[in-house]
Amino acid sequence: MKKLYKFLLNKLPRPLLIRLSYLFKKIAPIVYKGNNVECPVCNRSYSKFLSYGSSIAHRENVLCPGDLTLERHRLMWLYLKDHSDFFTNNKLNVLHIAPEQCFHKRFKQQQNLNYLTGDLVSPIADIHFDLHHIPLEENRFDVIFCNHVLEHVEDANQCMRELFRVMKPGGWGIMQVPQDFEREITFEDPSITSEEDREHYYWQKDHVRLFGKDYPNWLEKAGFKVDVFEKEKFYSSSQIERFRLQEKEILYILRK
Repeated sequence: MKKLYKFLLNKLPRPLLIRLSYLFKKIAPIVYKGNNVECPVCNRSYSKFLSYGSSIAHRENVLCPGDLTLERHRLMWLYLKDHSDFFTNNKLNVLHIAPEQCFHKRFKQQQNLNYLTGDLVSPIADIHFDLHHIPLEENRFDVIFCNHVLEHVEDANQCMRELFRVMKPGGWGIMQVPQDFEREITFEDPSITSEEDREHYYWQKDHVRLFGKDYPNWLEKAGFKVDVFEKEKFYSSSQIERFRLQEKEILYILRK
């Protein structure tokens, strides 16, 4: 069963996985009933989380069976809930690129948000476009989310500049990426084109770069001011383990 799960996870196209996940979320919480781990997004505990990731970057006990959050989603949620006005500000214009299922319905229902989602192909996005050329006016959004997208695009600098352009002065955003903290400089090589090589060098077959510790420099070059949210200052080691957050992950908060 585990081999079948990993095979489907890595072979099925993303739009199909999104559709199949709705059925999966109805069954999995029953199978994984328990109290060893906790998801702060769905506010439920489980015996364990599911494994997730490519063969190179496969991780055990990370995918919540109830709402399909991963470590990065739970970290972002904790920041939004405990350290921002995202849920309390009277009215926010929000752009969410490649909207995650675990957030999409919740954010859509929030009365304080003017919430717009965009993606190239996702079936749950409101509008479809290429991130290199966002078909929206400048200085429009108070908050922008664009998570695990910039490692896929041809020109990450251009996409960052576009996201900066449509953010309001005084706005903020979160743009998570896979980040190799053993690597000083982001690695990208246009000659690496096969799925096998991309998975080997970039951790996933559809990635075109692997960001290193210089990722904040990329964001600053696009115009953003970058603040670092260090989870260890606010959550105990036991909470970090129970929520199954990534030990080395840093959450960057971008401001214009």
